Amino acid sequence: MILPRLFEKLLLTPADVKPSRDDFEVVGAFNPGVIRAGDEVVMLVRVAERPREVRPGFTPLPRWDAEAGLTVDWTPDDELRPIDPRVVERKADGLVRLTFTSHLQVVRLGDGRSVRAIDPVRFVPEGPMEEFGVEDPRITELDGRYYFTYVSVSRHGACTSLASTVDFRSFERHGVIFCAENKDVVLFPEKVGGEYAAIHRPNPATPFNRPEMWTATSPDLRNWGRHACLHGGEGSWETGRVGAGTPPVRVPDGWLEIYHGNRRPSKPGEVGAYSTGALLLAPDDPSRVLARTPDSIFEPTTEFERRGFVPDVVFVTGIVDSPAGYLVYYGAADSSSAVVEFSRDDLLGALEAV
Repeated sequence: MILPRLFEKLLLTPADVKPSRDDFEVVGAFNPGVIRAGDEVVMLVRVAERPREVRPGFTPLPRWDAEAGLTVDWTPDDELRPIDPRVVERKADGLVRLTFTSHLQVVRLGDGRSVRAIDPVRFVPEGPMEEFGVEDPRITELDGRYYFTYVSVSRHGACTSLASTVDFRSFERHGVIFCAENKDVVLFPEKVGGEYAAIHRPNPATPFNRPEMWTATSPDLRNWGRHACLHGGEGSWETGRVGAGTPPVRVPDGWLEIYHGNRRPSKPGEVGAYSTGALLLAPDDPSRVLARTPDSIFEPTTEFERRGFVPDVVFVTGIVDSPAGYLVYYGAADSSSAVVEFSRDDLLGALEAV
C-alpha cells in the first residue's frame, strides 16, 4: 500500500553544497539526520565528494589521512574491478574501496519544509576508524543533548560510532559502539525498562539467512548487549537489505519505526531499488513487533528519486512531527535530500497485526 504524499520537496542537491577542497566535486548531499532543536529543524547532511582530476588509466580513491588530511590514492585501472557505482574491488586481494569519501554538514531548515541556511559547520572524519569517511547520521535527543549515530568507514570495515552536540556548532565523539560490519543504528528517544535502546543492522559476510534488523540495550549508550533479532526481510521489496530508517517515534500503542528495504539486484553492477516500510514495536519491549506494513509504503517515483548517483532510492533517515502527521526526510538516489509528509492516520492505518 503506497501512502499518499501530502507534501514533498527536494531540499538539497549536490550543486547546493561546496566540497571540502576546490579540487574535489560533490556527488551527493543525502541521507540527512534530522531533529527539531528549539524553534528550528536541523539536518546533518552526508556530503559525498570525489576528486575532479581525471588521469587516464587511473582511478582516484580518496581517504582521510591523520597528517595530510584529505588525500587521494591514484590506482591503476587494471588493478581494480568495479562492483557498483560506489565500490571497486582490488584484484590482488579482493578488498574493496569507496570511489568517494563523505563528511557531514549542518543545514538549518526553519519550519522543516525548506532550507533556511547551509551552515559552514562540518563534522569531518577523524582518526583511523574514519579513514574512508563518515556517513548516514541519525539524530535523537537524550538527556539534554543531541546524540547522533553515524557510520565510520575504514580499512577495518563499516562500524557505527556515536557523537553528540548541544548546539550543532561543536561536537563530542564517543567512539565506536557497534563494530564492523554494522550500520543503520537508531536510538530510542527515551529509556525503555530503565535502559537505553537501539535498533541496529548486522551485516554478516556469511549469508545464513535473509537480511535482518536487531535490537540492543545499554546502561550508558556506550556498552551494548541483550541483542535480539527484530525483523528479517520478508517481502520481495526487502530481499537485499533491511535496516532502520528514522529514529523510533512514540505513538499510543508503542513505537513506530519507519525502515528501509532493498530489492536484491538482478544484474551485476546494480544496487537494487530502495523502498520503505513500517513496524509497530511493543512499548515495553522494542524487540517485539506488534504490527507491520505487509508491503512497501513509499517507493521511488519522482525524477530525483529515480535518477542520480544510485538510481531508484528513497532512504529514510529523519522524522519530525507536523500538524497532519509526520515530515519524513530521506536521501534520494544517493544524490539529494528531500522531505515528504505523511498523514498520521494513513501511516498507522497501514499497519497490520502480526
